[in-house]
Amino acid sequence: MTFSAADHASMARALQLARYGLETTTPNPRVGSVIVKDGRIVGEGWHRRAGEPHAEVLALQAAGESARGATAYVTLEPCAHHGRTPPCAEALIAAGVARVVAAMEDPNPLVVGGGIARLQAAGIAVDTGLMADEARELNIGFVSRMTRGRPWLRLKAAASLDGKTALNNGVSQWITGEAARRDGHRWRARACAVLTGIGTVREDDPQLTVRAVPCERQPLRVLIDARLEVPLSAKLLQGGNSLVVTAVDNQQKAAELAELGVEVVHLPKSQGKVDLPELMWELGRRGINEVHAEAGLKLNGSLLREGCVDELLLYVAPMIVGDVAQGLFNLPELTGLGTAMRLELRDVRSVGEDLRVLARPKA
Repeated sequence: MTFSAADHASMARALQLARYGLETTTPNPRVGSVIVKDGRIVGEGWHRRAGEPHAEVLALQAAGESARGATAYVTLEPCAHHGRTPPCAEALIAAGVARVVAAMEDPNPLVVGGGIARLQAAGIAVDTGLMADEARELNIGFVSRMTRGRPWLRLKAAASLDGKTALNNGVSQWITGEAARRDGHRWRARACAVLTGIGTVREDDPQLTVRAVPCERQPLRVLIDARLEVPLSAKLLQGGNSLVVTAVDNQQKAAELAELGVEVVHLPKSQGKVDLPELMWELGRRGINEVHAEAGLKLNGSLLREGCVDELLLYVAPMIVGDVAQGLFNLPELTGLGTAMRLELRDVRSVGEDLRVLARPKA
């Protein structure tokens, strides 16, 4: 299928609309829709949050009778099943649109191909694949959960030019500048959950909330604490919306945490450690699409070794702190470069005085 320049412009607008829901739609995907008739946009919409109208419905409402005979552009295949809201495919059919252009098929097993089939059965022309890569990236976590059963984990770290995250005495504030720290909060805001380890709690006592940028919804805070040692005064436990994952069955401590509104999940594996891959599955079952990890070198290394990391978000500061300092990842020594983890650079840009690198492990 060859798409016109007008098709590209309309889908680009739909993707722009979808991004307005970047921080709010979880566990649903981020979706935008544009209705075009006679070369003019007659309706727009984007999905805001679960339980509220989908993008297509809002765009159709805005278009009114102008939707009849129009083309509907949508960043994800219209749904054909009843969830919290009625099927969007049926709404498009009822509105009398003549053509639907979907950026990509919905990976949800309840939908995949069903919406397209329903539209085609009603005589509506359907084209897919326009700007599919952009649409997939926008919903990388939703796609991951639907196809793999686990969220997309993005590991964020800040380091000096020589790869150190903190001095040997633990001092790390601040390696990067204010612009990089604010940018890191934007990535937190789009995540469904922010994850850290007990070592980071001991060293920094972080809140793990989004503060540097506006945010309507705070992500779930997840703490990996194998021996359930977290003090009840820890900042990330305050205000609820926290999950502590442990390898020990300490019912008294779990009860104390429950009084703070904190849930404890028991996921042990050998040697008294938390089963990290099983945690990813557990978060997937809870509807978590994207996990933003901010931890120390031990947990960072464990997440990498156990195949939990999908993406690295690394802020590099133009400073050198020397050899006697803490590194990024606690990983075993290599004896040859052939076994080193290779990365695919996805984006490199300046953020304030620092450099931001987005990379993914190669398959």
